[in-house]
Amino acid sequence: MSAAGLAVVVVVVFFLALYLLQRYGDLRKQQRMVLLGTLLSWYLCFLIVFILPLDVSTTIYKQCLVDNPLTPVTPARRSNQTDESFSVYPTVRIPQACEEPWSYIPDGILPVFWRVVYWTSQFLTWLLLPFMQSYARSGAFSRVGKMKTALFENALYYGTYLLIFISLLIYLATHPKWHLTWSQLHTIGITAANTWGLFLLVLLLGYGLVEIPRSYWLSSSHGYLLDKAYFKAAKMATEKAEAEENLDDVMEEVAGCHESVRYNHSLRKCVDTILTKCPSDYQEEMRGRDVESSSGEQNAIPTKIRLIKLHKKVISAVQRYKQAQVQWPILLDQAFHLEDVAKSQSSPVRRFTHSFPSEHHGWIHRFIFTPAVEWYWECVFRQGFYKLLAVVLCLLSAAVVWSECTFFNTNPVLSLFAVFVQMAEKQHNYICIEMVCFVSILFLCFCVYSTVFRIRVFHYYHLVPHHQTDAYSLQFSGMLFCRLTPPLCLNFLGLIHMDSAISHQDRIQTSYTSIMGSMRLLSFISDGFYIYYPMLILLLCFATFYSLGSRCLNLLGLHQYITDDDFTSDLVDEGRELIRRERRKRNKAEDGENRRWARRERYGVSGTTGRTRGGYTEIKDNQSSPVTQNKKSVIPFTRQDVESEEQQRHLLQDNSSDEGSPNRRSTGGRYLSLSHSQTRLFDDV
Repeated sequence: MSAAGLAVVVVVVFFLALYLLQRYGDLRKQQRMVLLGTLLSWYLCFLIVFILPLDVSTTIYKQCLVDNPLTPVTPARRSNQTDESFSVYPTVRIPQACEEPWSYIPDGILPVFWRVVYWTSQFLTWLLLPFMQSYARSGAFSRVGKMKTALFENALYYGTYLLIFISLLIYLATHPKWHLTWSQLHTIGITAANTWGLFLLVLLLGYGLVEIPRSYWLSSSHGYLLDKAYFKAAKMATEKAEAEENLDDVMEEVAGCHESVRYNHSLRKCVDTILTKCPSDYQEEMRGRDVESSSGEQNAIPTKIRLIKLHKKVISAVQRYKQAQVQWPILLDQAFHLEDVAKSQSSPVRRFTHSFPSEHHGWIHRFIFTPAVEWYWECVFRQGFYKLLAVVLCLLSAAVVWSECTFFNTNPVLSLFAVFVQMAEKQHNYICIEMVCFVSILFLCFCVYSTVFRIRVFHYYHLVPHHQTDAYSLQFSGMLFCRLTPPLCLNFLGLIHMDSAISHQDRIQTSYTSIMGSMRLLSFISDGFYIYYPMLILLLCFATFYSLGSRCLNLLGLHQYITDDDFTSDLVDEGRELIRRERRKRNKAEDGENRRWARRERYGVSGTTGRTRGGYTEIKDNQSSPVTQNKKSVIPFTRQDVESEEQQRHLLQDNSSDEGSPNRRSTGGRYLSLSHSQTRLFDDV
């Protein structure tokens, strides 16, 4: 593999990171610096994962050259066609066992590459991204104000690390056995960062090794998925109602500031900036008020500090409101689809039928994923495929747990990943080495990174798909990736016995390990913490298997889906009722739309166009005047024509009870999307 092949990998990984950022972030509305910092952090971490197997195969090839040095070959006699003369060539040859791998990267490329990638990611996670987090969440109205807020909020953060660093430096300087040099100080800093990352890595990995195989096994059951969808619907309805109430409270405060600060006031620009962050309907309502001619008791003029806090509250409240508004219909569609799957399983017709077919299906659904194919996938193959995938993931999890508990033992070799790599190394099968390394590290990253995407810390950190993740959560995820990836790679190299600081083997180090420095400088880290702390994964796996974390969160009032919990059953029943009401509401809306189209076809009414004897006259639906006059025609409407037209338009209205009544909330904050309305004259039409 030449430099061109390495460039291809670099480009592919970049588009992978860009796709994930486009899925979770909003490329059009969010700040460019936020998107650039998040994209760069994700990209560098994914790049490390994809390039590390190539580094391993290149290092094994170099080790083969060291173990099998160039040997002279006995003089060879080569005769020509006439056998009249011969020549001796004192040449040397390389043993066939050390054939250069297809993925070989020339010397000098990987060390420079790893230095750029590693130190850029460390600069992002420890310096730039924490500053940008505070900058993005700041409610200040100028860049200078946001920078001051970010520096003030990060003063404690940076001061704590500076105090720890100075204390460690003083301890090492006064120690009689150590004579500090720049390289040793460099290694100590890297070791401290990797130790912090390993501490967090074990926690996330212990959760993912159990939860991911179990989630795929449970996802093979449609009943489990449907009950979980009902549970999510009940929780989402509550969150949606809370987000709406929170937004209303914040908008009331904004309206008070809008009325109290007049247009000639110096703080008016700050109020206008806050108004631009409000939803459009609230903006129209507030701007429609006549501030100059307002009478009555005036509110006290707010200070600039209060407006800064209000600006921050508006940004947070609007973000929560938009997330709820986007997630609610998506969750409804998922629940409706699962209910359709349950109906299709008992249907004798082997064609999948959607209750609410989408109008945006592409050519894949029309020609490949047809209703018959979809029925076989959802009702026949999906369950077996998910169970098979869960078994494979469970075997990989067991191999990881066993290897994490035994990788420090090199004689005999007990780590399964080290056994596979050494078997391939003896046969000089570099493709097999790369595949084993790639599958192993990809599974480790999947367990860790998927946990980062799943966890939620109240309203401060939550990665929401469909472009609804806020700037703070995006940058926080970038910080976590940059802090988790280097110790994850070192842990993987320890599993395959390619890290001499842990395996204590005299062999060539990978280019990635060489930039880390010798971990043997701190023996209590390399011989203690790095070896015995990963064994905690076994304990964390048992805790995850018995859902101890979810049960503790339930006790704290943060409800999680647990199958044998009574409160979970209550939320499932509540969610089932909510989904049933939303289905009736959507059915009535579609029936009303169908009736309107039928009436238009029957009476010759097409949208906004009415027909008279003398020609065509445009009639707007929101027209309040009973008399309409055509500027291009001199024939006006008569009163009889207008009355008959109004009767037709009244017949075309959808008088369903759900659309005619406003939403209301029940006790306890639960959101009820339907309510009874008064009986109308044409309800039965």
